[in-house]
Amino acid sequence: MAYPSGPPPAPPAQSLGSTNTVFITETRFDLSYIVTPPGIIKAVLVVLNLLCFICIEASAFRSNGRGVYFVFVSLVGLAFTGGLLLMYLYHIVEKYHNFKWFKFFGYLAMVSYGVDAFLKAKALKAGELAQGSRVHTGKQTHVTTPPALP
Repeated sequence: MAYPSGPPPAPPAQSLGSTNTVFITETRFDLSYIVTPPGIIKAVLVVLNLLCFICIEASAFRSNGRGVYFVFVSLVGLAFTGGLLLMYLYHIVEKYHNFKWFKFFGYLAMVSYGVDAFLKAKALKAGELAQGSRVHTGKQTHVTTPPALP
């Protein structure tokens, strides 16, 4: 953009002073976290996990293996995400600001992915399938089809 009256204005001068971070260490309920993007994501995840749990419990699949696993995953997700949401709503994260929250949860995620990678490598060496199972039949059937017509 051209400035008709001369060069562009200089940026504001930066102060060389220090900054202070203030932590309010008392717990208090504050709904303003819900309207932030991380708060919205956590609230949506809590609702989705709760809906998943209700849907699988109302279905006929709740007692088979996949249904039980689905219930387990939805309840664990509900507990962790709901717990984190409550910790942010009540400013418990701010109260215990010396605890390295991002490093702690990042470390747990890294360890979880590492264990998963180890188990996948072990399954690969054993010749297992990524998902599903092999079906072995005792008898092989050979089918001969006639050639296609011209």
